[in-house]
Amino acid sequence: MTKNAWWRLLVAVTIMTGAVLLSLSATPRLGLDLSGGTQITLQALDTPTMEADAEATDRAVEVLRGRVDALGVAEPTLVRSGENRILIELPGLEDPREAAEVIGKTAQLTFHPVLGTDPSVLEGPGRKSGEPDEKGRFATVDEDGAPLVLGKAQLEGDDVSDAVAGLDQTSTQWVVDVDFAKSGNRKWSALTGDAACFNLGDPQRRVAIVLDDEVISSPQVQDAACNVGMSGGRTQISGNFTEASASELALLIKGGALPLPVEIISQQVVGPTLGDEAIDASTKAGIIGLILTGLFITFAYRLAGFLAVLALGCYAVISYAVLVGLGATLTLPGLAGFVLAIGMAIDANVLVFERAKEEGAEIGVPPERAVTVGFSKAWSAILDSNVTTLLAGGLLFFLATGPVRGFGVTLTIGVLASMVSAMVISRVLVEFATSRKAVRRRPRLTGFSSIGPVQRLLNRKNPDIMGRSKLWLALSSAVVSVAAVGIFVNGLNLGVEFTGGRVVDFTTVSGATDRDVNDVRAALGRAGFDDAVVQNSADGDLIVKVGQVDNEEAQRIRDVVAEEVPGSRLESDSFIGPSLGDELRTKALIALGIALFAQMLYLAARFRWVFGASAAMAMLHDVTIVVGTFAWLGKPVDGVFLAATLTVIGLSVNDTVVVFDRVRERWQGPPADAEPTTEGRRGAFATACNEAVLATVPRTVNTGLGTMFILGALFVLGGDSLTDFALALLIGLVVGTYSSVFTATPLAVMMDRRWPVLPRLPKQKVARAETDSGAVV
Repeated sequence: MTKNAWWRLLVAVTIMTGAVLLSLSATPRLGLDLSGGTQITLQALDTPTMEADAEATDRAVEVLRGRVDALGVAEPTLVRSGENRILIELPGLEDPREAAEVIGKTAQLTFHPVLGTDPSVLEGPGRKSGEPDEKGRFATVDEDGAPLVLGKAQLEGDDVSDAVAGLDQTSTQWVVDVDFAKSGNRKWSALTGDAACFNLGDPQRRVAIVLDDEVISSPQVQDAACNVGMSGGRTQISGNFTEASASELALLIKGGALPLPVEIISQQVVGPTLGDEAIDASTKAGIIGLILTGLFITFAYRLAGFLAVLALGCYAVISYAVLVGLGATLTLPGLAGFVLAIGMAIDANVLVFERAKEEGAEIGVPPERAVTVGFSKAWSAILDSNVTTLLAGGLLFFLATGPVRGFGVTLTIGVLASMVSAMVISRVLVEFATSRKAVRRRPRLTGFSSIGPVQRLLNRKNPDIMGRSKLWLALSSAVVSVAAVGIFVNGLNLGVEFTGGRVVDFTTVSGATDRDVNDVRAALGRAGFDDAVVQNSADGDLIVKVGQVDNEEAQRIRDVVAEEVPGSRLESDSFIGPSLGDELRTKALIALGIALFAQMLYLAARFRWVFGASAAMAMLHDVTIVVGTFAWLGKPVDGVFLAATLTVIGLSVNDTVVVFDRVRERWQGPPADAEPTTEGRRGAFATACNEAVLATVPRTVNTGLGTMFILGALFVLGGDSLTDFALALLIGLVVGTYSSVFTATPLAVMMDRRWPVLPRLPKQKVARAETDSGAVV
């Protein structure tokens, strides 16, 4: 082994040691779609006196943290998302009504003097209830519905230090004992002292306690002298409280007032069984896919293939270690991205091994030398293809939200880990094996001594694919047209993320039947949900889609389903506000547009603008076919589909980059004996493209089959959401493989005929005589 090889060995051992230690010492953080629970997204709103900026939203987060802690939820998560949004995750909480009621309230607590019971004393005609006049007085009703006139607030929630619910010692009714802070104690004494100057029974002897513009208690002041007030820094709020309502009020008072009003814009409830099933399905798919991929790669590349499989195992350990080390949240799409990246990780190894085969079989160099040359020649294609995939992952991270963003994180981690696995660990293993004497004596064992049957057939037939460029482009145009017709005729079945509304998914004992669907639809109509859409899924789940309904109405839907379909169980409940749906839909279109533009710019910089433009058009071709297929099938187009679509872009450009890298290598201009005409130059470019396509077919086939094993396992075992995800990627993989050969490359040939460009020739060193001084005259 060379000195560089020993350095690679040291790096590989260090990376694997750190990955193993990190994997054993930490556990991944599961998203709610895997662990079960409730996720709520709040939007902070501006007020006339305060802007909902990051600083004010951070203060709201701290107030909400106290409320959430009082709910008793284990390991809750509260973080600010963006400038004015708050993401709250409550593991294990399946009934969101209590959480939404407590979390969403502004809890603006104030204490007011009662000025009377006749609203006509207020200045100004036609004044609405609750609207203050010039002196700050306003009309309202007390806890029993009787009219009251209140003065300006004398105390606020910040003046309260504690609040506890309990039973009153004399009346055995539930009350809330409120303790005041030092400044609040003085204010409370002044407020009650002023009220004590009026006779018992006089309305002005009362003090009103107002929560969120609603009088919750207006007791008379007892045992206080005029201008002396009540001492002790404590008061008691009484009313028609139950244990639950008294505890909730105490929680809101103790938690304090939010500095800004908040609005629930999305909410998701996931049952724990869904997460368990998803983890189990993804684990099985990963194991089965990895075994099938390993067997195929070992069969195709023998000893080198077996060592690549070991490197893939190392890749999985590295990816997992980075995931837990960064504290990233593993979501359902993220888990699918992690499994998918296993299939994508074989691509770099396949590129290297195919290059090594060319060196070993066609040129006849020894196996250890063939490996070195293979890694060297494959590096540019590996770099370009992985950078384009990283662009897709980065766009998901910066432009997407929620689980789709988690998919972008795991995809990015997977791509980086695959490069380490292929270029460091796999290289160390293969170089060490091929340098052994026993292996050198048996060159066929390495898998590099002969080319495969597909390559031999192509070399013998040497088909002129680029000579039929117009035919391939016509076929591509026809398929795209059929897909576009599906989009315009059937439309897109947009998911709740993009339209707003509510989707409630139930698991049934023996699978939802058409009769169950009809019974639930009729029962929901009688309950007032005439616009509810009831469907049964491929897995036998019962799905109810409605418009903007609150948590109480959602509970009524649950009750109806439980009555009509005995034994049904909530699997998930997703709510998206209309404004957020519009925003997510806009972001999806922006993400797709930026993905196409960014990758086109990268390819134009790395190759030529002709290549960048043709690759972008091929990507658009692939995305249109995938979207059109889902339109014809009526499949949902949601956030998970967006992740799949952006991944299709990465897969598509990945194949195209490999072909274009070969074109760049082979296109050195027209042959020396060719006519110095434009036609000669054009012929040389088309010939280089044709040779590049034929040379990369084995790599394309082997990589595609290896990835299909993973996606096929996800499609069969993944359940509803992962099945659609895998289907989109399977379609994208097939279409992307086709388009790299029959769309992108013919487009480059056609565009070169219209706008010819010169090849990038390697710089030539100028030889000079030994007596040449090098001086320039």
